[in-house]
Amino acid sequence: MSQKTTFTGIFLLALLLLSCGADKNLKRGEKYLALGEYYDASTEFKNAYSKTPAKERDKRGQIARKLANCYESINFTQKAIAAYRNVIRYHQDDADTHLSFARQLMKNGNYKEAALEFQVALDSMPDNPLARDGLSSALAAPKQKEAGSRYTVKKMDIFNSRRADYSPMLLGDEHDQLFFTSTRNEAEGDELSGITGTKNGDIFFSQKDDKGKWSKPEKVEGGLNTEYDEGACSFSPDGREMYLTQCSSDPSYPRYAKIMKSSRSDASWGKPSEVTLTHDTLSSYAHPAISPDGEWLYFTSDMPGGEGGLDIWRVRITSNGMGGVENVGPTINTPGNEMFPAFRPNGDFYFSSDGHPGMGGLDIFIAIVGDDGLWHLEHPGYPLNSQGDDFGMTFEGPHNRGFFCSNRGDGRGWDHIFSFEKPEIVQTVKGWVYEMEGYELPAAQVYMVGNDGTNEKLSVRSDGSFEQVLTPGVDYVFLATCRGYLNHKEDLHVMSTTESEEHVLQFPLASISVPVMIDNIFYDYDKATLRPESTQALDELVVLLNENPNVTIELSAHCDYHGSQAYNVGLAQRRAQSVVDYLIAHGISGDRLTPKGYGKEKPKVVRKKLAAQYTWLKEGDVLTEDFIKALDEDKQAICDQLNRRTEFIVLRTTYGMPEGDAAPDSQPQPRRSEKQVLDDGFDIDF
Repeated sequence: MSQKTTFTGIFLLALLLLSCGADKNLKRGEKYLALGEYYDASTEFKNAYSKTPAKERDKRGQIARKLANCYESINFTQKAIAAYRNVIRYHQDDADTHLSFARQLMKNGNYKEAALEFQVALDSMPDNPLARDGLSSALAAPKQKEAGSRYTVKKMDIFNSRRADYSPMLLGDEHDQLFFTSTRNEAEGDELSGITGTKNGDIFFSQKDDKGKWSKPEKVEGGLNTEYDEGACSFSPDGREMYLTQCSSDPSYPRYAKIMKSSRSDASWGKPSEVTLTHDTLSSYAHPAISPDGEWLYFTSDMPGGEGGLDIWRVRITSNGMGGVENVGPTINTPGNEMFPAFRPNGDFYFSSDGHPGMGGLDIFIAIVGDDGLWHLEHPGYPLNSQGDDFGMTFEGPHNRGFFCSNRGDGRGWDHIFSFEKPEIVQTVKGWVYEMEGYELPAAQVYMVGNDGTNEKLSVRSDGSFEQVLTPGVDYVFLATCRGYLNHKEDLHVMSTTESEEHVLQFPLASISVPVMIDNIFYDYDKATLRPESTQALDELVVLLNENPNVTIELSAHCDYHGSQAYNVGLAQRRAQSVVDYLIAHGISGDRLTPKGYGKEKPKVVRKKLAAQYTWLKEGDVLTEDFIKALDEDKQAICDQLNRRTEFIVLRTTYGMPEGDAAPDSQPQPRRSEKQVLDDGFDIDF
């Protein structure tokens, strides 16, 4: 046997061994692909491709197609582009190949080449909407990028890792908590995902301090995170329930995402339970989003009956569970993929799509309900959108700012969190409801009525505050009520402005069970004559009594411990009478007012706000003569001044009511009006 023959035999044997090895890799790759494990499948297909001889062009082209599909699924855009080039190079391409290739070129910002590939696809599929809209996108995207928008974006390094970080969601009255998904090394479990090649995602958390600085993200502890893939969370309007996506593992079964729900107990989140939306067990359900009114759960699914690809659906949340599932319709959904639904608090609906004309990959779209009751779409432009995947919006209250995520500029296709802001003119009101001299009142209720027909009940937060968006040109009335306290009303006219503005209102509620000090009442020295600077405080008392017409009060005056008790009582009685005379002269019925001079009989009891003002006093201190004399001289003078005060205390809350209409502790009613009646029976007078 010649040496040439020997070499030929060895070469053929090597080719045979390589071919057998390639077939094994192909079989393993097909198995992984069937389970949706695209990363592991791509590794096997890559090995099969490298082991397939160059002369087997058809086979290499077919493997390259499988490889391109895997790379596309795990956002390895540049590798997907290279694989599609090989499909075309080995003549294993068809119209779908050129369409997919063009969409990957768009994600890489290769708009000119993408337009050529879309045209090739469109020549073979003239009625394909993805090819048609893709071509228009490729032609328009460079101009969109050049035009820009009023949005500004910034990569948030504090939240991001060397892996994927995505789907941010703000929580908290002050929007100072951020939850998001991450595949960083600190996530649960030790194994790497066969889908992505990284660890399975867990939900992480960051807290903003009172200086506006975000903390280093930490994994949410408790039973929320597991060894499975958790992510894309959303919260109920009250912040007590979290909806999230979970993908469990099964070595012999495809991965189907499902929606889970976790409840919060104090500061910890419990083990999630599955939310059953349909009885279809062969479809995925992901990316939950709760509507601002808490009545609807929006989500992403590939279930039958959609427009194609992944669609956005919704289901009504009822006291008996989930209602019927419905597709949100073709205005939102396309033959492409619509994902990551989200809401701005004003009701505007945000989602991401690669089926509508955009700049490449998933683009963010805004759906606003018009006067015709239909959805109308808006593309917010660059830089909120880019050539990459852009999705996962969350908003800082009523403002058009917050966070989103994008894989723009990341060669590995991993997502990262960005901040965004669009300066806009927003008129808001922020108010505080609190007890006069005392604590905030989170149990209070605030009613907002506008002359445009607005009639809303606003919730008060734990710190006694509330916040609401206003409409320019509208006259508003705000009424704060709380059981055990008098009502307080504030009027507000909102003017049109060229800048955003926050209106601040204070609602100090007077208790009906403890004395309430009237600040800034001044008398001439050693006399009962009211000084002119007392007018503002007295007029505010007139308003308070008019807002609470069923209340009678005792108007009391007090002195310090200096002088005889008899003299002080007489002076205090005359001063109390001076205040009553002023109130009567300004329209308050005399039989609602009882003047009482106590002299030095009832020294001042320190309450919360006074203790905060004078840190050397504490809540509950009684400013008796003995207490004062134990203090330094300058502090004694302050305490004497605090004892020289005018107060009122509520005697009855049923004045003017027929007997039996109201119990003594019933909530006082505001003045009757023909203007507008609140849901609870309160009347508002503009």
